Amino acid sequence: MIEEASTGVAKKRETKKASTSPLNLKPSDYVHLHNHSHFSILDGLQKIPEMVSKTKEYGMDAIAVTDHGTMGAAIELYKKCKAEDIKPIIGSEFYVAARKHTDKDKDKDKERFHLILLAMNEQGYKNLCKLTTISYRDGYYFKPRIDHNLLKKYSEGVICLSGCIGGEVGDALRNGHVEKAKKIINLYKDIFGDRYYLELQDHGHHWEEQRKINDQLLKLSKELDVPAVVTCDAHYLEHGDQDVHEVLLCVSTASNLDDPNRFSLKDTNLFLTDPKDILERWKDHPDLILNTKKIADRCNLEFELGKILIPKFETEDGSSEEEALHKMVWQGVAWRYGGVSEDEKANLTIEEAKKKIPKDIIERTEYELSVIDNMGFNGYFLIVQDFINWGKEQGIIFGPGRGSAAGSIIAYAIRITEIDPIKYDLLFERFLNPDRISMPDIDIDIQDSRRGEVIQYCVEKYGTERVANIGTYGIMAARAAVRDVGRVLGIPLWKVDQLAKMVPPPVQGRHIPLKKSLEENKELQAAYQDPENKQILDIAIRLEGTIRNAGVHAAGVVIAPSDITDYAPLYVAKNGGLATQYTMNPIEDLGLLKMDFLGLSNLTIINNALRIIRKVYGIDIDIDTIPLDDAKTFELLQRADTTGVFQLESGGMRKYLKQLIPKEFEDIAAMTALYRPGPIQFIPDFIERKNGKQEVTFDHPGFENALKNTYGILVYQEQFMQISKDMCGFTGGQADTLRKAVGKKNRAMMDKVKPDFVEGMIEHSGVKREFAEKFWSQLEAFADYCFNKSHSVCYGLIAYQTAYLKAHYPDAFMAALMTSDADNIDRLTIEISDCKKSGIKVMNPDVNESFADFAIVKNQNTIRFGLGAIKNVGHGAAEKIIEERDANGTFKDLEDFFVRVSSSAVNKKVVESLIRTGGLDSFGYTRQSLLNQLDTLIAFSQKRDKEALSNQSNLFGDSTNSQTKLNLIKSEEEAPEHEKLSWERELLGLYLSAHPLDKYEEYLKHNAEDISELKPEEVDGASGIVGGTITASREITTKKGDKMAFMTVADLAGEIELIIFPQAYLKFATILNKPNAVIIAKGKFDAKDRDGNLSDDLKMMVNEVELVTEEDLKNFDPTKPPKKEPKSNKETKQVVHDGPGSKLKLKKNAKVQLESEKEQVIQKLYIKIADSKYENNLIKLKSLVDENQGVTSIILVFGEKPDQRALQLPFKLNITPSTRTELGSIFDKESLSFQ
Repeated sequence: MIEEASTGVAKKRETKKASTSPLNLKPSDYVHLHNHSHFSILDGLQKIPEMVSKTKEYGMDAIAVTDHGTMGAAIELYKKCKAEDIKPIIGSEFYVAARKHTDKDKDKDKERFHLILLAMNEQGYKNLCKLTTISYRDGYYFKPRIDHNLLKKYSEGVICLSGCIGGEVGDALRNGHVEKAKKIINLYKDIFGDRYYLELQDHGHHWEEQRKINDQLLKLSKELDVPAVVTCDAHYLEHGDQDVHEVLLCVSTASNLDDPNRFSLKDTNLFLTDPKDILERWKDHPDLILNTKKIADRCNLEFELGKILIPKFETEDGSSEEEALHKMVWQGVAWRYGGVSEDEKANLTIEEAKKKIPKDIIERTEYELSVIDNMGFNGYFLIVQDFINWGKEQGIIFGPGRGSAAGSIIAYAIRITEIDPIKYDLLFERFLNPDRISMPDIDIDIQDSRRGEVIQYCVEKYGTERVANIGTYGIMAARAAVRDVGRVLGIPLWKVDQLAKMVPPPVQGRHIPLKKSLEENKELQAAYQDPENKQILDIAIRLEGTIRNAGVHAAGVVIAPSDITDYAPLYVAKNGGLATQYTMNPIEDLGLLKMDFLGLSNLTIINNALRIIRKVYGIDIDIDTIPLDDAKTFELLQRADTTGVFQLESGGMRKYLKQLIPKEFEDIAAMTALYRPGPIQFIPDFIERKNGKQEVTFDHPGFENALKNTYGILVYQEQFMQISKDMCGFTGGQADTLRKAVGKKNRAMMDKVKPDFVEGMIEHSGVKREFAEKFWSQLEAFADYCFNKSHSVCYGLIAYQTAYLKAHYPDAFMAALMTSDADNIDRLTIEISDCKKSGIKVMNPDVNESFADFAIVKNQNTIRFGLGAIKNVGHGAAEKIIEERDANGTFKDLEDFFVRVSSSAVNKKVVESLIRTGGLDSFGYTRQSLLNQLDTLIAFSQKRDKEALSNQSNLFGDSTNSQTKLNLIKSEEEAPEHEKLSWERELLGLYLSAHPLDKYEEYLKHNAEDISELKPEEVDGASGIVGGTITASREITTKKGDKMAFMTVADLAGEIELIIFPQAYLKFATILNKPNAVIIAKGKFDAKDRDGNLSDDLKMMVNEVELVTEEDLKNFDPTKPPKKEPKSNKETKQVVHDGPGSKLKLKKNAKVQLESEKEQVIQKLYIKIADSKYENNLIKLKSLVDENQGVTSIILVFGEKPDQRALQLPFKLNITPSTRTELGSIFDKESLSFQ
């Protein structure tokens, strides 16, 4: 044992021999060299800021992070340490393969060993990056692995520690193989020389097995002359986090805390130990302490953050990047603004180009070029324009630009963007601030179906080693942490679910820390009084923000000037591609070129529409040059015919479009900015001012220049930037700093800018201080919802482009739209309904007219369903049919079809699906007669295939006379209409040739809501009526043995899930289970997810069901009022109507419509429980809830203050006058509190 080995004479001798007295050791003499942050996913608990702060608190000078198989924390550690004057040591705990890192034999290679590697310098860092990348790319087998040969190759600049008890040396000693341990030590000594250290681990001296290995390591250190260090292998910050760490391990292994067989580290102290304790425990071995400091002193890695690392762009003529960009820009500006054709511009010199350009445009161009030259970003622009223009040449559709890049005239000149920044008053400084050098950020929107081609072009141009995706990390948010902890602790699911739903949702996308919610939220505070809830929340607070998984950024790609591993480590993502272990921010810190390649489905829709128009109508449209004042387009927008139109198809947006009567493009851009939480409140004023119904006013004449295009209303970030320049004398750079502060809601930065803004406005514009202060206050409020005009204009243009295509080529546009939404039946149903309203027929698939995707029939205002969208057919069989049709013409008859199309491609399942969906109707046979003779068809097809093969092998003679003929019986027998429709729904996902509800259309319009028009955000919690036919049904049995059901009801344009609880199901089961029944259902809408957040999944909790009979249709009179509510439901009447001839109207956003409006806002019922014998009352309460299910949460309050605790029940009540009376009879009225 260590203590025993250091007693008596030996202790005195060792103390005397030591160069430094143990008494002189201080905390800064020790460095934690083996530490795990939460980048050791679901194993490390420490976060970098707290780890560094604790290091500083301990009086230490350096800290290392050595996460399992990753270096993801490196840049964050570096920045935080530098800010705290602590030396950062970058490293990783690697896994060493039992044999070669490429060996992956299940019997021989599951074992791997831990090894600590630390970067001494830049070369060492690069080698660690290469090692960890190889471990994922080539060595991954259960874990990312390296081997001895790789260590030999990449050892320069690297310090090596032998690792924990799971390292090669520790494992050999653990198993009694001392000689083997010696060989391993000598092997590593040969590789690393004096940079190899044996690693003893402290663990508070509590782990007997580790103590024995420590003793042996001390002996081997002396015997083999290899220095040693002591580490703590810290996985969490403090000893008090041990239980939280155990929960984290349970999350990782999907086990419960009380599972005796689970993986546990409970017996091992793995926290960031106070160096004073280390010094005390290891005072007899000061060299173990001091060697940690020596290692830290040897590690001197410095990052040059903020550097610009752009790949060199190779110009075709060998000119410099600056020369090439300048020439390209001036030629482009002459084309955009000087009336020069695209062909002519290529031959212009810079001087010739300038002669064609207006003076103000020359000045703007020269200004932008000077900023780009000074910042050294010429290569950046050349790279971006290169892959965009290459893509455009390949027919790939790009967005017109997104974000601040649209403010650059240079980006516009060289076709990076398609937005004229001069025309739309877009500011260049928002893109590149001349006062600070930072990497430009151009987001690239690409049609999603061809995004991969653009990335592959970059890979081929710059090299596979230089291009990679950018990694991301998913973290445990508050609610997820509560759920994870509750599961691990074995607390009932209903109780955990209840607690999780009390956690406030994110506000404007920003998560509220759980600790803050607990301090501010009374409901959570009440729940916290319950011991189990307290335990969950206490642990969840520590786990919140911990990394839960690694992923890949949806759009981010990095392009490096050399091998990426010279700058950043990589890993293999789940999609198989390489991604950086660093997220977006560290990549930007390093100065690497980051691109956002965002796949946008709307651009694919545009591309497909253009393709269809070109193929069918022979018209080649350049979407970037369509007129922006097209009357037909604005007519479509004014009538809000915007299904499928980007950004403009929601119900609310349609309402505002009709009121706005847009007549110019800027109206559309403004609406995309205004129609969001916050600024939506200004839309009525915007519309009134725009239409001349309200006077356009400005708080100060100096605001007019910035606000005139939005009728005096502050809409865009660029507008307050312009105001700061006009009114406060700000430079463009200062205006952008203000924009950054406001846009990022950075209050500290805003406070810093405020004095310059206020004083500048007073001095520059002569306003009173009160005016300047007031406007600044308005600006602070604007920070919560401000939007940038560059983005609005770009997305407004895509909206306009889709509207233009729909206005001029509605059939082609809708076919392209439906192709994009082929897997989304809900969307298809809406789109087919829209076609019907527009007079476009959507017809069944047909082997002679359909393509794989949705296609149009020329000049017939008809769309054919795509063959590839038929279930059991798919794109493979569809393409074979189309290839044959394109090669040899349409199929003349059934025999011709089966002769020409191979039976291997069009097999029995395919043929059956084609028949059932009408794909063979045009050949003159009924679907039923073909189904009756399906075997004959398949036998014929197979026989003709065999005969064709036989004929190919017969070299002498013609055997056509012996070919089999198709003999079918032409029967008039046909399947019933409802059966044909059910086939279509099964195989196409919807009714197409007709709808079972066609004859019910007027009846349902009169008596029920249009399901497709129901918006979750508008009707959640309200009551209403829906009607239609039941298309799906699932019956379940509750724990109490009662039956309930989940059913889907569809009307002609949409569908909704109905939830029928036991009481209602018992009452209406006969109606609900009647085949092909058409029903009217009444109940409450619910759009909440399991966390209580608003979702798109709208459901109805049913309380009444009526069967619609033939008699009802016969007696239907649309001039009479809709049906009255059943008398039994008087107290919870949920719908209103306006009189004769009107359909039922939903009471929007009403929780419950009662005699008293006050009942609508009751969301919580608190019941104080004073009597210890309350069980009978709860049974009565449950019976009341079963009969009156609603939206009001019920919370039981036990005890007296300050020891009160609360328990929320897992069911909700419908509060009505009668339920209030019932509650008063069960509990004392004084014990009831409604909120």
